[in-house]
Amino acid sequence: MKQLYKRALAFFNLLQSKIAFYPTTFAIIGVLLAFSLFYLEERGISRYLVDHAPILVVNNGETALTILSALITGLISMMVFSFSMVMLLLSQASNNYSPRLLPGLISDKVHQIILGIYLATILFLIFILFSIQPTGDKYQIPGFSVLLGILGTVICIYSFIYFIHNISQNIQINNIMDKIHLLAKSRLKKIIENDSKSSNEFPSSEDWFEYYNGKSGYFQNVSISNLVDICEDKNTQIHILPIKGSFVLKGNPLFKSKEELDKETLKTILANFKLHKAELVADNYLLAFKQITEVIVKAMSPGTNDPGTAINGIDYLTELFCLRMLKKDTNVYGRDEKVFIKINSVSFSELIYQVMASIRTYCKQDIILIQKLVIMFKYLKIQKMENPDYSKSIDLEAKTLLNDARSSITNERDLQLVEKMAVDFGLKIN
Repeated sequence: MKQLYKRALAFFNLLQSKIAFYPTTFAIIGVLLAFSLFYLEERGISRYLVDHAPILVVNNGETALTILSALITGLISMMVFSFSMVMLLLSQASNNYSPRLLPGLISDKVHQIILGIYLATILFLIFILFSIQPTGDKYQIPGFSVLLGILGTVICIYSFIYFIHNISQNIQINNIMDKIHLLAKSRLKKIIENDSKSSNEFPSSEDWFEYYNGKSGYFQNVSISNLVDICEDKNTQIHILPIKGSFVLKGNPLFKSKEELDKETLKTILANFKLHKAELVADNYLLAFKQITEVIVKAMSPGTNDPGTAINGIDYLTELFCLRMLKKDTNVYGRDEKVFIKINSVSFSELIYQVMASIRTYCKQDIILIQKLVIMFKYLKIQKMENPDYSKSIDLEAKTLLNDARSSITNERDLQLVEKMAVDFGLKIN
């Protein structure tokens, strides 16, 4: 029952991340509100308002029809304009920065909620419009419902104003990188907190039973608590083979189990893996390194040539690397001092190499960025590290960067300056 609840909660969280979730929810609320108003109109709420606050009630059928028609037309036009701007934002982010940024921008709940407010109000107004029926020479007017429709339209107008403000902020690359940085920072802190509670003691899984996945997709996440429950129940341990963020092909090994698993248990375990076609920073902090690196590379490409953005990106990478150095190179999870699960992860050495390999290609000829990267290495060297070998990886990348710089920068003064900086900072470049 506990696992069923957790799986239902995970399914709801997945459903909530879809772009149509909030608009659909608000649209349903709008329809239900309209039908609730039909009931209240039958109870005479509009007649009560006419008697006690006539200024709030539209008491003319033609006027009510005209107002509702105008509001519906205006809201539809406003909704189309608003989300044309969203498409413009996505197009600009893809062309100017990186296509990898799109999933994070699409999942912005503010845009989804505003779309939901528009849809709820439009559907509410449409149903109220249909409820105005002629009775002889007069109309049966739901005055209170029309009043709520007008108030809903006012809310939509203020939502539109906020939307314009929000979209103008989201389109700025500094805000995009800051959002990515905060999501990755939050994710890394959770992982580091888990590392502090666990041990690295995990047996070799070379001779364990191997199991395969039934579909392809990016390995986004896995429900650790559910798998720990299963391991306790079946008295086994699990070694998850793919690295988070990697693309797992159908039929490839997904995990190993110390004990052989029956079909029902295997099905339950596989249901706790999240394999999707898109990647999110909230699920995998490594994606933040990829996205910020790609922004830096795009900024320094000949077609863009924006070193200011590249410098900002290096600042964000510096802080994320500092956090990453507090994390172990292995991910193990357990309960009551017993380890049940191990997940393969990208080592710090491999991570900093992958990041620097991309950045060096486009930044090795720019002395200002070379200096900025040397300052980053110096800052990382003096930070607290979970593993002393991390310092060797930093020195190796600094040495490789300066070797590339020597082959690209012809000005001897620039080279001497950056080499002196590296030596003064204690980097081992020889």
